[in-house]
Amino acid sequence: MTPVVRRCPFPGALLGVLLLALAAPAGAQHAHGAHGHHGTPSQAGAPPSPYAGLQDRAIKALSDEQIADLRAGKGMSLALPAELNGYPGPAHALELAEPLGLSTEQKARTQALFERMQAEARAAGAALIEAEAALERLFRERTATPESLQAAVARAAAAQGALRETHLRYHLQMMDVLSPQQVAAYHRLRGY
Repeated sequence: MTPVVRRCPFPGALLGVLLLALAAPAGAQHAHGAHGHHGTPSQAGAPPSPYAGLQDRAIKALSDEQIADLRAGKGMSLALPAELNGYPGPAHALELAEPLGLSTEQKARTQALFERMQAEARAAGAALIEAEAALERLFRERTATPESLQAAVARAAAAQGALRETHLRYHLQMMDVLSPQQVAAYHRLRGY
């Protein structure tokens, strides 16, 4: 049996695609260098790195706004899985108390949940800030080792997880405060 050899109807186009594919990694390396990683300065005329200006942050991974929100116990969208799947949060339930028709008892229970959530979230936020600051120090002081890095990242991840669990848990607890009709009204009022 004779093998069938077919010619590519667009040999020039195929060659162009192959050359483009081979050139992409080299271009990506140059683009990576333009971001200023690994001490490579941006070339004159190159667009600035999206990280430009972040080098002045006390904790590079957190903006001043994020630090303020963590200290204030704000949700920072950490409870979106609950919020967008039918579990109202205490802060927004309090904001909507009148249109939801919350009773005096429901308002008091929601307020108590909100205050406990805020206290826990502030403490968890402070722990996250400290964990991120410790991670920052490892690199700023050039003392990072594989072992210290692993431990610092684990602490930061645990702090982030504890903060998120705090917010999610209070959304879950609101289900014991609101009626199914109020939950439905909450989502309608919130635009979901």
